[in-house]
Amino acid sequence: MNQRLSQNMAVIGGGTMGVGIAYVFAVAGWQVYVVEPDAQRALHMKQVLQSAAEGGLKRGKLTPAQAERASEGVQRLATVQDLPRFLDLVIESIPERLDLKTRVLADVADRQPRLIASNTSALSISELAKSVTDPGHFVGMHFFNPVWSLPMVELIRGDQTSEEALTMAREFAQSTGKTTITVRDVPGFATSRLDLIASLEAMRMLEDGVASAEDIDHALVTAYRHPMGPLRLSDIVGLDVRLDIARHLSQALGPRYAPPRILEDLVAKGHLGQKSGQGFFAWPQSH
Repeated sequence: MNQRLSQNMAVIGGGTMGVGIAYVFAVAGWQVYVVEPDAQRALHMKQVLQSAAEGGLKRGKLTPAQAERASEGVQRLATVQDLPRFLDLVIESIPERLDLKTRVLADVADRQPRLIASNTSALSISELAKSVTDPGHFVGMHFFNPVWSLPMVELIRGDQTSEEALTMAREFAQSTGKTTITVRDVPGFATSRLDLIASLEAMRMLEDGVASAEDIDHALVTAYRHPMGPLRLSDIVGLDVRLDIARHLSQALGPRYAPPRILEDLVAKGHLGQKSGQGFFAWPQSH
């Protein structure tokens, strides 16, 4: 595909993943919109973008122009209906609930972007594609947290995803400096299955008293060179998110993905990890 990128995109959802996706596209020079109806979350999003841009500038990772684009160039909108029509790319990054995603994706399709993508880490791209008017131009673009640090995007080909859509998704991801892999639309894709099985086993080890959370994570980081331990990573991802994905994959793939009791208990208590201040570890909360 030789046509020039026209550099306009939107992210639906201003949570942890949405902020990261918005950041990397803004740094890459795209005009970025974020649809976030909650005013408090939108304020937090702006603070995160400013902090990340300042950190990137201080470490020499960003130029002053890139830092300004990341901190000031992302425009928040309250509804999908406020989005400009005919954007190049819209990425949905909202909670992993099929009913919610299908409603939002139908609204996105009405704005007629060139490419619609979902950042889902577990739901079927072929199923989600039923919500849009042109399933051929719908694809999975699964980013990883923290988006500004992890250099890969997992592209998921739905049953009707066209080669043109995959090519666009690959070029759009690469414009932000990411590498890509392409996988078939199977439960958990590739990365979620690998990541989740390690995290669930670490939780079962903690539950069985094999070792402390700190020591389990230390083993993976030092002995196997993982950049972060599976329990700390679970806290960052969100234990509620982990639980939703585990339940989904256990239904699709069997009991090896069944959520451990310790995970269910923590979520029931509201201990969701970093975002709540407590999970497998304690997380200081900034106000």
